[in-house]
Amino acid sequence: MAQVGSDRYASMVIDAQSGEVVSAANPDEYRFPASLTKMMTMYLVFEALHDRRLTLNDVVPVTPWASSMPPTKLGLLPGTVITVEQALLGLVTKSANDAATALGELLAGDEERFAQLMTIRAHALGMARTTFRNASGLPDWGQVTTARDLVVLARHLLRDFPEYYHYFSTPFFQFHGRTVMNHQALLRTYLGADGLKTGYTEASGYNVVTSAVRGNVRLIGVVLGAGSGGERDLHMAALLDQGFLRLGVSPVEVARHEPFYRLPLVSAARAAPMPTVTEEPVRMRPSRRLRGGYLRGGYATAPVPRVMAPPAYVAAPRPAPFVRYAPPMRSRAASRSRYSLHSTAIGSPAATQWEARATD
Repeated sequence: MAQVGSDRYASMVIDAQSGEVVSAANPDEYRFPASLTKMMTMYLVFEALHDRRLTLNDVVPVTPWASSMPPTKLGLLPGTVITVEQALLGLVTKSANDAATALGELLAGDEERFAQLMTIRAHALGMARTTFRNASGLPDWGQVTTARDLVVLARHLLRDFPEYYHYFSTPFFQFHGRTVMNHQALLRTYLGADGLKTGYTEASGYNVVTSAVRGNVRLIGVVLGAGSGGERDLHMAALLDQGFLRLGVSPVEVARHEPFYRLPLVSAARAAPMPTVTEEPVRMRPSRRLRGGYLRGGYATAPVPRVMAPPAYVAAPRPAPFVRYAPPMRSRAASRSRYSLHSTAIGSPAATQWEARATD
């Protein structure tokens, strides 16, 4: 199980509806959030979308600073752009540090100012013991939070932006013809789980925030400082099982709200077998073969995914995944931008910057 006796461990489980604390261990002790930081980045993006300061099709310029972020990342190149929706999907699935930084720069001008906005907004939400220093969760000794504060953030994401919460259920998406898988293994292994986020750095240990629904009960759980990804997931599953039992939900009851996963519509896509998901990113081998988009002057235009509107929840078993076809789209903002939608294909020598050290 998780390192309950360690100085990194903390956990908390609450009833999402009432806010009642079901279980807690070290809930107010300072911990490093790692990539759970991206939940706050996404909160501010959702807020901008809700206020119509952004749209999902708006372009996000990739600066040299954003491109320089260490893994895990999408491998974005300076001077290119992606859409807001692509960036969000990159955060949810790959936990992409370059996409998180690019979003922060888009919203605040630079990452340092965005981190200040993150902290101010977090305190306004009731996260009194949280301080953010960057948009991604990359190591910074001044970036701290608590299990209780992360539960508060997860609850606000659920309640404030129900129209966008389904992004956390995305199992994978297609980017430059490559399938980008979600690191959240509990989406596949725990009955009723439908989000939110994992995180890892050497200092933080293995972190996760998860929400799950069974019967008419939704729980939100946080585990911080586990010794491995598998240990973290097993401990979270055990805490959620205990929580459902305490609230009178049978452990054998089938979740009524099993999510029908949102799958992206992309051009030139084809169904492929699901790859095995690990906590560490796979090292990419250089390849000159274009895996997606269209070739223009030696560069590849990235297909812009469109995502289906979330249909009503259906009961398990989960339907087999599928991918539909759609032509690439560009917004008017993209046409007017001084940045190009041309981008070197992921997996090419110019974009191969992957290393086997994860922040998620």
